[in-house]
Amino acid sequence: MKTPRTLIEAIRYFADVEVCRNYLAECRWPNGVSCPREGCGSKEVWFIRTRAIWRCKSCGKQFSVKVGSIFEDSPITLDKWLPAVWLLTCSTKGYSSHRLAKALGVTQKSAWFMLHRIRLALRAGNFETPMSGPVEGDTTGVGGLEKNKHRSKRLHRGTGNVGKAVVFGLLARHGQIRAKRVPDERAETLQRLIRRNVESGAILYTDEAAAFRGLNADYAHEVINHSEEYVRGTVHTNGI
Repeated sequence: MKTPRTLIEAIRYFADVEVCRNYLAECRWPNGVSCPREGCGSKEVWFIRTRAIWRCKSCGKQFSVKVGSIFEDSPITLDKWLPAVWLLTCSTKGYSSHRLAKALGVTQKSAWFMLHRIRLALRAGNFETPMSGPVEGDTTGVGGLEKNKHRSKRLHRGTGNVGKAVVFGLLARHGQIRAKRVPDERAETLQRLIRRNVESGAILYTDEAAAFRGLNADYAHEVINHSEEYVRGTVHTNGI
């Protein structure tokens, strides 16, 4: 069936959870389901029907159609999520959480939560669409106070965020931001995320870390050396 165009079509179409799952899978993976795990992307997957999830033959990880989307980590089923998306996008004057709660039969708090996530997706347009314009990139370590940690787990400059969760963030100066926990600060890891999230030819601002070397071929890469300065005209990473 084609995408629902009327309210009655949307109600009938999204009434079945399996139909919702297949619909979302076709939207996310139009060329066939592939593993969404970072660094994998394999299409060698099989569907476990009893659990409604896929398993990747390459990395061995399991994933659902919700992974990496605004629906992830939510107990609300897709037969409520997708009608909510349809109602909000088809309403010219917006939708309040109270009105949505009555329409879907959920609590007002749940409706409020759903609306925030849907609006976030609308603002981003498409999470797979590369960011454009001037973009800042940087990493940080997230964790407890260093003085409270064993020496082997303290943060050592020049050797990465040892003992801390490493988070890499990208900020488009027009307002959009994306942040993700990464396993390390190696060039292979960070540059893969940059190329996936920032369109080729964009202006890219980073610090002098070795992981960012070699990006000049794809971007107008400007580097700020924090040992000498933090701002040089428009060149800085203060936003991220």
